Amino acid sequence: MKATDMLNKVKEVLGVELNEETQEVKLAQATLENGTVIESENFAAGSEVFIVTDDEKVALPVGEYTLEDGEILKVEEEGIIASIGAAEEAPEEEVEAAEEEEMAYATKQDLAEVKEMIEEIKSMIEPKEEMSEEVSEEEVKEEVKEELSAEVPVEKVTHNPEAETKKNLNLFAQKRNMTTADKVMQRIANIKK
Repeated sequence: MKATDMLNKVKEVLGVELNEETQEVKLAQATLENGTVIESENFAAGSEVFIVTDDEKVALPVGEYTLEDGEILKVEEEGIIASIGAAEEAPEEEVEAAEEEEMAYATKQDLAEVKEMIEEIKSMIEPKEEMSEEVSEEEVKEEVKEELSAEVPVEKVTHNPEAETKKNLNLFAQKRNMTTADKVMQRIANIKK
């Protein structure tokens, strides 16, 4: 039995069609607002979506994308469409309120409050500056001299060269037998023992 015959029997058992024609899956393409081409079997929730590049297809990252036709494509799991639909418009009242907040000008009352706060801050800072001006550098130097002179005088330390310090030398293994290495080293150094 040939390998192709065995393969055909396996296909029959599994119920796979024996059509020689391969079924092609046609993918729909769409373009994002920025010009990126994306591809999906059908642009519906739950289907896979890819970015088309020259070399390969890359899964579309998580995010919200606007298509050229104005629809919003939401991807919550990488490469899987969560939802697709028309762009949601904010109610006009909210948009107008946001615009008013952005374009709000300062009133006289607001400026007066800010001016009062600045004056308060200045009044807090001024006493510190006045105090620092009153104390001059000379006064500080005099105070430091007085504090230093009030301290107990320190005894002078002198060096006594006559005092001998005993050096402890630990000479180990002085009475051991000489090894061959010791004898060679002695000959190199011309030391007699």
